[in-house]
Amino acid sequence: MKRNSILLSLALPILALNAPDAYACTNLIAGPKASADGSVMVTYAADSHNLYGMLTHTPAADHAPGSIRKVVEWDTGKPLGSIPQIPHTFNVVGNINEHQVAIGESTWGGHEELVDTTGNSIIDYGSLIQIALERSKTAREAIQVMTDLVEKYGYASSGESFSIADKNEVWVMEMIGKGAEKGAVWIAVRIPDNAISGHANEPRIRKTNLKDKQNVLYSKDLISFARKRGYFNGKDEDFSFADAYSTHDMSTRRGCDARVWSFFRRFKPETDKYYFWCSGESDEPMPLYVIPDKKVSLKDMQESMRDHFEGTPFEMTSDIGAGPNHVPYRWRPMDFEVDGKEYCNERAIATQQTGWSFVSQSRANLPDPVGGVLWFGTDDTNTSVYMPFYCSMTEIPEQLAEGDINNFSFDSNFWMNNWVANQAYNRYDLMIPDIRKVQGALEEKFQTSRVAQEKELVALLEAGDDTAFRKKVNNEGKAIAKEATDAYRNLGIYLFVKFMDGNMKKTDAEGKFLYNEYGLPKSPSFPGYDKKYYENIVKETGDHFLIKK
Repeated sequence: MKRNSILLSLALPILALNAPDAYACTNLIAGPKASADGSVMVTYAADSHNLYGMLTHTPAADHAPGSIRKVVEWDTGKPLGSIPQIPHTFNVVGNINEHQVAIGESTWGGHEELVDTTGNSIIDYGSLIQIALERSKTAREAIQVMTDLVEKYGYASSGESFSIADKNEVWVMEMIGKGAEKGAVWIAVRIPDNAISGHANEPRIRKTNLKDKQNVLYSKDLISFARKRGYFNGKDEDFSFADAYSTHDMSTRRGCDARVWSFFRRFKPETDKYYFWCSGESDEPMPLYVIPDKKVSLKDMQESMRDHFEGTPFEMTSDIGAGPNHVPYRWRPMDFEVDGKEYCNERAIATQQTGWSFVSQSRANLPDPVGGVLWFGTDDTNTSVYMPFYCSMTEIPEQLAEGDINNFSFDSNFWMNNWVANQAYNRYDLMIPDIRKVQGALEEKFQTSRVAQEKELVALLEAGDDTAFRKKVNNEGKAIAKEATDAYRNLGIYLFVKFMDGNMKKTDAEGKFLYNEYGLPKSPSFPGYDKKYYENIVKETGDHFLIKK
């Protein structure tokens, strides 16, 4: 269905969109034959109003017999327990390990009664990710590690979707607990190599071929448990994990699935028709994956993470809520009431409360230490810079080290990105062109320099010079983080100066401030507000501001 034929009436009620961290994260996926360079790509935005943007690192290590690994809840820092450590664990940089295994997630909750009620489960979703990265060489191994852990030690989170990739394939796994029973029910589906997929806080695996053991894995009680709890009573071949273990009302479709739909339609225009699923006007669900009409590039994936529903009925820049500067953001809560009716604010992929995000690349044509790259950014995906860090990196740049969301620092990449973004939230259409210049120049430089950089890295590996290789990887990571952070510190200063006091100072084509022939700054321009803003003032106040003749 073409864009101009989509219904534009969106005044439909949205419920339950304002839970503290509900509907928080987005994952987008591209298989190796769907990507322009043959890489397997996964994106992830860690969205939370209280999350500091930092890059974590766990070094590879050997462990003595009898060693214990502590388990700490990712969301709260609460100690949950401990499990036996294995003899050797792998190097992990953020959400990718030295074997190019990358994992992302999105939470969807599901039936409340299936959250552990015993207090004995100790493996939360964040620990599942981290432990799997420490212990897995492939995506299939990661699935095995994760499902073995929850079966043995119990699952301490609610419903969750995981993107699990390696250099050859990518899977979506969905999991939910069993209430008072130990363990979890789960299903994992391999995304076809020529397909793209995604999930955004909504379970997405429905009817699938459970007999396809190569591409579909699941817990032995997947269906029987659903029958026992009254969630499903049909034929096994008609079983849908998403429909059995969660509900899909108007609010979850529009607040969650719409983000995946907006990704799909970029590369498969015929998926426009699933707008009606997202808006609650149709019960034909959107598929788990689609075959794109064109190959998806790294830049495409990065740009998709900056999506605000542009070009769709969900776009946010033309209504009065966007203000005079057409801001594609709405502050929380996500719903509001007028005259006894509930309305919603849209939830796009790019959102102000992102702590950090990434686009991972796992590439079979390169050695593991070079093939795995985490393109990492902090704060809002729309305004941040994606910086490349290899899965073999062993030192975290100081600009991306652990910090505190309550303590500002000019040396922090997270805080500099926030400084830039929060200025733009007030005068978006005026500031975003300046931000795009800096952001685009940095990302183009980082991307175009990969070929030469990776040629040198591969040469060092082939020469067996591990020391020089590690030094080069770490030093480049530090240089990139410093360059991006310094650039945004300067950009924050520039924006403050240029747009001080509601004015806009005059600049040349290169963005340099202009001076008159006597060396004094040229008088600024006064952008004021757009026509709709003034019209709404008159509608609200009548002749109160009228200049009477």
